[in-house]
Amino acid sequence: MKTIIRSAIAAALLLGVSSQALAVERGGVLHYGRYADSLFLDPVLNDANVDIWILSNLYDTLILPTDDGKGLKPGLATEWKVADDGLSVDLTLRQGAMFSDGSPITQDDVIWSLKRAANPENGIWNFLLQSVDDVVAKGDDGITIKLKHTDPAILPALTVFNAAILPKKQFEASEGETDAEKAKSFAEHPVGSGPFVLKSWQRGSTMELVKNEHYWDKGEDGKPLPYLDGITFDLLPDDATRILKLQSGEIDGAELIPYSRVAELKQAEGIDMELFPSTRIADVIMNVRPQVGGKDNPLSNEKVRQAMNYAANKQAIIQIVTHGVGTPMSSYMSSATPLHVGEGAVYPYDLEKAKQLMKEAGYEDGFSTSILILAGSQDEIGTATALQQMWSQIGIKLELQQVDNATRTQKYRDGEFDMRAGAWTDDIADPNEITSYYVYSKNIDAVHSGWKSERADELFEASQKEIDQKKRAEQYAEIQKIYNASGPIIPLYETPYPVALRDTVHGFLQIPLGNNVFRATWIDK
Repeated sequence: MKTIIRSAIAAALLLGVSSQALAVERGGVLHYGRYADSLFLDPVLNDANVDIWILSNLYDTLILPTDDGKGLKPGLATEWKVADDGLSVDLTLRQGAMFSDGSPITQDDVIWSLKRAANPENGIWNFLLQSVDDVVAKGDDGITIKLKHTDPAILPALTVFNAAILPKKQFEASEGETDAEKAKSFAEHPVGSGPFVLKSWQRGSTMELVKNEHYWDKGEDGKPLPYLDGITFDLLPDDATRILKLQSGEIDGAELIPYSRVAELKQAEGIDMELFPSTRIADVIMNVRPQVGGKDNPLSNEKVRQAMNYAANKQAIIQIVTHGVGTPMSSYMSSATPLHVGEGAVYPYDLEKAKQLMKEAGYEDGFSTSILILAGSQDEIGTATALQQMWSQIGIKLELQQVDNATRTQKYRDGEFDMRAGAWTDDIADPNEITSYYVYSKNIDAVHSGWKSERADELFEASQKEIDQKKRAEQYAEIQKIYNASGPIIPLYETPYPVALRDTVHGFLQIPLGNNVFRATWIDK
């Protein structure tokens, strides 16, 4: 009897090992529906999620974020250590790692890439590495990052897309005289170190990635990742079209599913409706410059902005748009962002207070304004329509301008807008990124709004050097207090990432920092 039991256990264990070994299947091309096309595939000179969420598949960084977005794990560096005085970081580089063209990743490539990313003349994300004074070789297999001052976020900063490692020789051989010109040329046919390589890009239609045959990481079967032969990103701006194509099997996955369809898709046969934990916030960004388009701008009045916030019923919008999936924002940053403070809605609904503030601001009779929203986005259209009705109660006439993503991005960057529907996801497990983007006026005019607070700027600069966590927390608490009271946004809600996949798709992950991770994705054929 014991022999039979032992044999049964052995067989079960053997079967378990066999099924695990056979679980992952290699090959196949995954078709993924995107709401908007990418703009520019250079990791340094960009500031849009449509680029960022693709970049992590083309380029690798020295350190990678963990799947929960809170920790660190080895990437192109296998080990790292911050000096006791906090003024340098030693990193050991992964031996044998190669770029997608088969050329080795050298110390020189790493040094050049980090210096380019830290250059204040290159892009808007250089502030993440502004503490970097120099990067030098350390022995035959490492580098040392020398810092100008202590930096509490230097290690997380090395996980962010702009710190990706590029091949110096290939970049500098690209057409153009300036870094920007070379980047534009290089980004058309990028050579990276990530799990995939750009094969073709039909702008406004499709983007094809194929597996990087030289990728360093290994899968469950002990062979090089990725499992997929490739990914085809199909541009499908209309929410309903993305869902129809998913249901029909024309595509294997779709991003930014409208929350009104989540419950339905959770019950749909052959579909896995995922709500990935996130740092995603949804808001309305205001242009608060004194004049817009040569006309006086009511949104430049702080009391008007406060009135609009009080008149916006956040709980109603959460029910209408997210079907209860969202939660009210209690600051300009996600509640999952380190050093966040606050609870409940920043501005609870109070129509009478809103009317009083409009009167005090001299706009008792209201005014007309507009908001840029993405054509085909049910969530943005639903939010703007709700705000249109709510703000009409304080005399504000809101025009909804539906445009494509490229048009909106350009108008937004040029300051040629009244308001725009906004969304944000952290790329780093630290509050400095969103604060630089939303609050710090010296970066991009505080989320392209024109808002400025000298005190908030001063606090942010100090926080970039402060290694006493208690003092740093106090600095961020004050920054949030200042911004929440007078800032240029309508903070609406936080939500998870809604991604729908065919049930034959396994191993896809969107981490809380937004990265779409396809390196371990596979299709059950």
